[in-house]
Amino acid sequence: MADSLRIALAGLGTVGAGVIRVLTENGDLIARRAGRPIEIVAVNARDRSKDRGVDLSGYDWEDDMSAFATRDDVDVVVELVGGSDGPALALARKTLAGGKGLVTANKAMIAHHGMELAEAAEQAGVPLRYEAAVAGGIPAVKGLGEGAAANRIERIYGILNGTCNYILSQMEGSGADFGDVLKDAQELGYAEADPTFDVEGVDAAHKLSILASLAFGTRLDFDAVDCSGISAIRAADIAQADQLGFVIRLIGLADCTYDEMGCHLFQRVAPCLVAKDHALAGPKGPTNAVVIEGDHVGQLLLQGAGAGMGPTASAVVADLIDIARGFNPPPLGLPATMLQPSTPADPAGRHNRAYIRFTVADRPGVLAEITAALRDAEVSIESLIQHGKPGEDGEPVLVAMVTHEGPEGSVAKALDLLAGSPALTEAPLVMRLID
Repeated sequence: MADSLRIALAGLGTVGAGVIRVLTENGDLIARRAGRPIEIVAVNARDRSKDRGVDLSGYDWEDDMSAFATRDDVDVVVELVGGSDGPALALARKTLAGGKGLVTANKAMIAHHGMELAEAAEQAGVPLRYEAAVAGGIPAVKGLGEGAAANRIERIYGILNGTCNYILSQMEGSGADFGDVLKDAQELGYAEADPTFDVEGVDAAHKLSILASLAFGTRLDFDAVDCSGISAIRAADIAQADQLGFVIRLIGLADCTYDEMGCHLFQRVAPCLVAKDHALAGPKGPTNAVVIEGDHVGQLLLQGAGAGMGPTASAVVADLIDIARGFNPPPLGLPATMLQPSTPADPAGRHNRAYIRFTVADRPGVLAEITAALRDAEVSIESLIQHGKPGEDGEPVLVAMVTHEGPEGSVAKALDLLAGSPALTEAPLVMRLID
């Protein structure tokens, strides 16, 4: 058997401890599959004394993780520190410049700096792998880069954030509102103390931008992702979706169209109403699911644990096995110089059905004002539902409508016509329907 692949591990949180556990428990099996042992030689974390449930006595401890990039006994650095910039990015740059491979679970860093890092890895001839950055244990990166490589990808979409999926699933089952379920999720460890990145869709947007680049051969463009989260969703929306035969899920979706002006990339993260018989309606709790649609393979569904010690560590080690085997494809599927620039696609012409929820003052003429705006914008109403009884304690009334299929630009025009109206007590909520 060949010499060991020697790794240094930066970050000993949940995932870092999981990597040590996987390599310890399955070391012999991994060595046989990789063709060589994978050996940890050095580790780093902020607190040396913390008990992480794994034995660290056999590894060198580096107080400064940047030292990994210059150690002669390290072949690959595993970065599990997190953060789009700062120490993680500095380590990544120094590692690749030093001619060492890099494995990371850092979706924010790849989304923001993936182009730079891919170019650096290719120039140095070293691997850059990041399977664990997208959808935890689900092999979404491998699925696109290898399994579906013979296909022109037509669309990719899915549930990319387990925290949001857990919250929405709990709202379905309990009838509770967002704030109450979020608090429970934080107490159970499914949501961070500051859940903004998760519940406002930023985490899912990081992942979607990576998947879009892989799927369509475009340069990473996180800033072009149209992003909204789930904090505005109420129990009444969940209940109404159920009556209509739908569930609500936070969906990341990307597709690409081409014309003489080039590539127009559409990227959106937003809550959607998903038909109960759709593949993405089934996953509940902290589960992720990715749908890949290819011109020859058809529709592929990849589903599983999107986070957690075991699944994410499994993805990290899978990348290490590929490196040990000598597998070193371009980090973003194509050489960085071949990735196309793209322009953000205009969503106005996209056709779909929409659920629109208005929160309105309880006074005469409100419904007529709303329907007039929809009429003037040529939005056709399929159904109308009112939550709450007019005149009940002077509380605002929720009015929800489902539109017939039509262009998104028409819905946007209707909302523009209603902007600033005293009839609306808060901004309308729009969710597209996925049948």
